[in-house]
Amino acid sequence: MRVHLAESGAVERLGWDEEEAVRALTVNRQRLEQLQYKMYADGRFGLIVVLQAIDAGGKDGTIRHVVSAFNPQGCAVTSFKVPSEEEAKHDYLWRVHQRTPPRGQIAVFNRSHYEDVIAVRVNRLAPESVWSRRYEEINAFERMLAHERFTIVKLFLHISKAEQKRRFEARIREPHKQWKFEPSDLSARRKWSAYRGAFEDALSRCTTQAAPWYVIPADHKWFRNFAVSQILVQSLESLPLAFPEPRYDPRKVRLR
Repeated sequence: MRVHLAESGAVERLGWDEEEAVRALTVNRQRLEQLQYKMYADGRFGLIVVLQAIDAGGKDGTIRHVVSAFNPQGCAVTSFKVPSEEEAKHDYLWRVHQRTPPRGQIAVFNRSHYEDVIAVRVNRLAPESVWSRRYEEINAFERMLAHERFTIVKLFLHISKAEQKRRFEARIREPHKQWKFEPSDLSARRKWSAYRGAFEDALSRCTTQAAPWYVIPADHKWFRNFAVSQILVQSLESLPLAFPEPRYDPRKVRLR
């Protein structure tokens, strides 16, 4: 299936209004806390959440408003930036595999291995003969993780070019946000079409039964947060989670 990232899709609300979405997010955050606790106790399954977006797409905001529902003792967030000298000495999946969680826990990737078919492609950091083979390698990697009982939830936060402009302007205008903007962000913005094409190919070629992609309309932050929380709840509820049986007879325990 070919994915097309239309600008109009970024503003979709699918019939929700802000007030009811905010209420639903509150309920979903409580449910996520419960499900994480049960998954931790169960210990047979893990969850990997992949967040990808163009600059200012809302990855940090999603982590702050949705992922924060998880107990940090069982949830690790990793931001994948330009590979370090040590990481660059290894294959491109090495650093990602190191950050996958143990069973019973959650890993959230702020950017991910998909940068190696997106940023690498757009900025011509490797020839097409190299990055083009990575789609199937990524599919195989994720399929292996799924076979090992890790649920992989891949979320593309889809914003329009106009919304990115508004967010950049806010970062430049507001003192407490200025640190989030770099002039180099404008260079990436000029490559909007190239990035969109790279994302469309990644979403199209790496949506599998083991690890599907979800395109989240993200111009409205409140809808983005609700939609992400809903997908995470449904993903965890689909697992046959169960509390382990105690290794003792609770009826025989007497406290004095």
